[in-house]
Amino acid sequence: MKLKAYAKINLTLDVLTKREDNYHEIKTIMQTVDLYDIIDIEETDTDEIVVTTSNDSIPTDNKNHAYIAASTLKERFNIKKGVKIHIQKNIPISAGLAGGSTDAAAVLKGLNKMFDLNLSIEELMKIGQEIGADVPFCLVRGTALCEGIGEKVSVLPSCPQMNILIAKPEVYVSTQAVYEALDLSKIKKRPDTEAMLNAINDGNIRLIAKNLCNVLETVTINQHPIINKVKDIMRNNNALGVLMTGSGPAVFGIFNNKYDAITTSERLKVFIKETILTTTTNGVEYYE
Repeated sequence: MKLKAYAKINLTLDVLTKREDNYHEIKTIMQTVDLYDIIDIEETDTDEIVVTTSNDSIPTDNKNHAYIAASTLKERFNIKKGVKIHIQKNIPISAGLAGGSTDAAAVLKGLNKMFDLNLSIEELMKIGQEIGADVPFCLVRGTALCEGIGEKVSVLPSCPQMNILIAKPEVYVSTQAVYEALDLSKIKKRPDTEAMLNAINDGNIRLIAKNLCNVLETVTINQHPIINKVKDIMRNNNALGVLMTGSGPAVFGIFNNKYDAITTSERLKVFIKETILTTTTNGVEYYE
């Protein structure tokens, strides 16, 4: 079985409060983009979970989200068969693009089908939120408002197709450290979620671009000024709007046409190794 595991970007990301369990309540509009890992799943008779990847820097044991997804389903539903999972990694890692979460979501969907578990999307989402806060959205895909710690997913009308340029600076960002450093009392600009919802409803790309906002930029950009440099280059090369996705460090720009996005990508490649030209999508999966 072969599955596509799609990346996401955050069009808005607001952090509302810090909970007693140290998680943060968020309100974010997420969007799937046409950038994906390819997950190959094969049933075996060994009772083992074997994960391999095309990227040596990714763990293949119980620190890997895809492994955790397979292990959780095997244990919960007493699956005696084993699985081999190979991840062809195309999504930049540790970037704010939900690379690990989307791999887990693909494995949950794949094993649900492979072993005839007949779990609904809602049941898969409940299991998914135990693995990672972005997994429920990665199961749903498309355009959605996500609340709570990200697990409450409300499907929205599809965004119009937009040209997206993603650039990932070579810096390491810890999501946990970013949230810990966030001072909610010092946030001056928050997303106008209603304005973004209206822009999406109207299919107005310029208004979507105008209303991009992520409060986590206040932390990550201070730690890694190169993110601002990337944003400035995109802005100076006709991006309609630019934003850091998730806790970073990846930045995306929305472009009116592919030519401007390609030109900007060439300029960024002078100091950024990972630049990806893509589009928004609803993320149609496929099985083989």
